[in-house]
Amino acid sequence: MTDDKTRHTGGCLCGAVRYEVRGPLRDVVNCHCTMCQRLHGAFGAHSKAKKAAIDIVEDNGLAWYATSDRARRGFCRACGSNLFWEPVGQDATGIVAGTLDPPSGLKTLGHIFTAEKADFHDISDDLPRFEGSSDGAFEGDRL
Repeated sequence: MTDDKTRHTGGCLCGAVRYEVRGPLRDVVNCHCTMCQRLHGAFGAHSKAKKAAIDIVEDNGLAWYATSDRARRGFCRACGSNLFWEPVGQDATGIVAGTLDPPSGLKTLGHIFTAEKADFHDISDDLPRFEGSSDGAFEGDRL
């Protein structure tokens, strides 16, 4: 997890959406749920930050889609880049790790929803795995 003084920037493929994160980011969790498979091709690599720490500095393309009654996803309507995952009723937003400008300084913590993992993808590391949600078990999950 990054420290409170850190600033990260990121954005979409075409530049129509740019954001800045002030303060800590949770390290990356790989989500293998079926929604992430459809959005990202195999799994979603997500960091996380407090909502109040994320500033959208360019929002010409930002759009939101409610993927369920529990969450919505932010994406660029110009280029299609997936950027955010925002759970309803929580003070944190998931950030698609690949949209962060390097160097992010982040590491991968583990895997969630492995019971739904794509059949063509093998998880080949020894990081913690959860068949469903981690229920806050990863460091920084409860920002």
